Amino acid sequence: DGKIYDAYVIYPRNHTNEANFVEYFVYQIMPDILENKCGYKLCIHGRDIYPGEDTASAIEKRMQKSRRLIILLTHQLINCKESAYDQHIALYNALIQNDTKVILLEMETIGNYEKLQDSLRFIIEQQGTIKWKEQHTVHPQSSNSKFWKQVRYHMPLTLKSS
Repeated sequence: DGKIYDAYVIYPRNHTNEANFVEYFVYQIMPDILENKCGYKLCIHGRDIYPGEDTASAIEKRMQKSRRLIILLTHQLINCKESAYDQHIALYNALIQNDTKVILLEMETIGNYEKLQDSLRFIIEQQGTIKWKEQHTVHPQSSNSKFWKQVRYHMPLTLKSS
């Protein structure tokens, strides 16, 4: 299908203490489980978009080459007044062009979704979110936990080489 990545990961990028677990999750736990244990290929901003690259066009190209978009919902992402460029492009691709499936991971209990953009609320109404229940554990989960099984259910099929 011309795609290189199974999923493009969108998460709040900020250097506050709150972001530490989310960044640990994005850079350590997700690759360990989804790439190493399940055979998926993720595109993670900061790891797969290189310094010196035109960020805007790199984001668009990587998204076009991804089968899914994974958005990590946190209070930081919701309360941020200006949404990240990759989030805008992702929601546009998912809702307007209808060519990419979105997987929403609720990393913190959000409560009601009133503060969310309309486009995110629409996606939540359509398919819901996958909730991270562990209270910021530093132990990576088993890939067979309910959370990872739900994530894998929404991911494309992997072609395992035998």
